[in-house]
Amino acid sequence: MNPVLVTIGGFEIRWYSVLILVGVILAYILIMSESRRYQIKKEFVFNMMFWALIFGIIGARLYYVLFNWDYYGSNIKEIFMIWHGGLAIHGGIILGLITVVIYCKKYKVNLKKMLDIIVPGLILAQAIGRWGNFFNQEAYGSPVEYEFLVNMKIIPQFIIDNMYINGQYYLPMFYFESIACFIGFIIMLIMRRRKYTKNGQIAGFYLFWYGLIRFVIEIFRTDSLMLFNIKIAQAVSIIMIIVGLYIIFNQMRKPKLDDLYNTIEKEINY
Repeated sequence: MNPVLVTIGGFEIRWYSVLILVGVILAYILIMSESRRYQIKKEFVFNMMFWALIFGIIGARLYYVLFNWDYYGSNIKEIFMIWHGGLAIHGGIILGLITVVIYCKKYKVNLKKMLDIIVPGLILAQAIGRWGNFFNQEAYGSPVEYEFLVNMKIIPQFIIDNMYINGQYYLPMFYFESIACFIGFIIMLIMRRRKYTKNGQIAGFYLFWYGLIRFVIEIFRTDSLMLFNIKIAQAVSIIMIIVGLYIIFNQMRKPKLDDLYNTIEKEINY
């Protein structure tokens, strides 16, 4: 599997970078479309997304480097070569979320609704971006037999063929995570159109769903970021699941017609 899409002169354009860019563009289109539905000015959304993306990428890289410091401490130049792979989504979520919170507080925008607008695009971008791991031959799982992959019936042959790495077949965990993220994306689109969905519940579902997905995925991954003997992604995922469920059920306790997502609010007009 060639991780390079095309080489122009001495400059390489890698599949990893291209797929992340595609995910970002689709997320931007979705977020802008939903924002217009609630009469949120595009200037606010564009500026917020721009800074959230910048700080999200920084957070994703710093998070990955921090938990791989044994390598990067001796290879400082590699820290800046993100096109080689090495972005941890949890770090991106954390710093991106902080950016959105600050931006919404500054301009007095309904944070819960804004997060509900963002997360479907975010999880779709994650579903697409995971295919960058495929081309980099990373984020795979435990070694298995060829027959095991074939007998699962849900893995395309071209993926099976390219899971043969260094003389061994591996579980394509990137593929399972991508599919699960796409399913979550569809569920969120359905939640958006439900009459009594409350502000914050879509974001809460995202935290719960992705936390659950990632916790299970990490059971099988062999390249997890570690903190002592703990898979750090599983620890963060547990927090995401708890916070997500709390948000969902806390909003459910409110009166049926209070704080509805499908309501245009004056304070969200920037």
